[in-house]
Amino acid sequence: MQRNIYFLITSLEKCIKIRYNQECEIYNYCSIADTEHTAARDAHPADSRFQIRSKAAAFRTAVSICYQGEKKKMKIVLEHLTKKFPSRGKKNPGDVTAVSDFTCEIPDGELVGLLGPSGCGKSTTLNMICGLEAPTGGKIFFGEEDVTKLSPELRGVGMVFQNYALYPHLNVRQNIQFPLENLRGKDRLTKEEMEQRVSETAHLVQIEDLMDRKPGELSGGQQQRVAIARALVKFPRVLLLDEPLSNLDARLRLQTREEIRKIQKKTGITTVFVTHDQDEAMSICDRIAVMQNGVLMQQGHPQEVYDNPSSLFVAKFLGTPPINVFQGSVRNQMLYIGEQPVLPVSGAADQEVWAAIRPEGFLLQPDGPLACHLERVEVMGRDVSVISSHSACTSQTLRSIISAETRVDTASPTVRFALKPGKVFLFEKETEKRIPFGKENS
Repeated sequence: MQRNIYFLITSLEKCIKIRYNQECEIYNYCSIADTEHTAARDAHPADSRFQIRSKAAAFRTAVSICYQGEKKKMKIVLEHLTKKFPSRGKKNPGDVTAVSDFTCEIPDGELVGLLGPSGCGKSTTLNMICGLEAPTGGKIFFGEEDVTKLSPELRGVGMVFQNYALYPHLNVRQNIQFPLENLRGKDRLTKEEMEQRVSETAHLVQIEDLMDRKPGELSGGQQQRVAIARALVKFPRVLLLDEPLSNLDARLRLQTREEIRKIQKKTGITTVFVTHDQDEAMSICDRIAVMQNGVLMQQGHPQEVYDNPSSLFVAKFLGTPPINVFQGSVRNQMLYIGEQPVLPVSGAADQEVWAAIRPEGFLLQPDGPLACHLERVEVMGRDVSVISSHSACTSQTLRSIISAETRVDTASPTVRFALKPGKVFLFEKETEKRIPFGKENS
């Protein structure tokens, strides 16, 4: 029994990882797995059969989606993408630019997050990828295919909207099946094929027990999984998620984003994830693209962007707690905050700067060069947040995160810090562009 289950699962897991140039092996593994599944089913009680069948169905669906996607697998390339809308106001009669000269490459099989504040153009970019909005300028490629003028139904995309967009009068099964009923020509499926695909996709997102419920009878997280299943059931080339977690509470948001990542990894579908929540983007995305006012500010792996922000906006947007920003100056290759010389910055020219320091970039030292007025100490368990103030800080208070083993003298009105050079960033006063110093300047 255990050997059969192990062989079934490992065989199907291998299938998920097999790429386009190994199509024949996919069928071989699935055939072997199905044989083992049948033998286990006939030899063991109903409960065991159900467990095997559930696991097998979920993996088989992932294999099917992976196989269909691998045949058509592609990267997404956006070249100088621009979108303008006509202005509705009499005071500003010109066009409103929602997306400006956006150029980005989304590698095949990766989950990429479009990240930025509300109104930055990320949803508009997603709608142009989907085909719901026509770009004013630029091109969109799926692999080598120019899909800029292709209608949405011909692009092979699956879309999950912020409000889920489920049909309230249809149950879960009917909602998932709806895209399959609209397939035409060679893609048209029989009733039995549709039922099988719906059932297996429901297994993949773990909603097989909810198939007869209406959307109004589901929780927010369950509705989200139904929306994802509906997008996956037609084996899309690209999966697009438009702020799919914004309507969920904090705990459910954490759980659902982990499920989205797990499903994306199983299926290997190229996925674009739009969010304004940098924690979501940092935690589940392979890459992120940070936008501001329709302009791509920076793109890369989440940790790389966090550690090397190219502008003050990116530095301020990423990180929880947020980065601490000070008015400073560079004099003789020394950073001054106020009149305090706090850090050598070799290679930086004399000028007024913005000095940004990550909360984890402070070291509590009795003789540290940066003196701040102590406000309070917050014990968080694994670490301690020191809340203080400084006249050169752009916010009323600054937050420093130090080890819980470090003791803070709360009786003293002043707290002193040394700074970690790798957690301090300098930016030009006017352009807010990054100023390299030290090793960055070499």
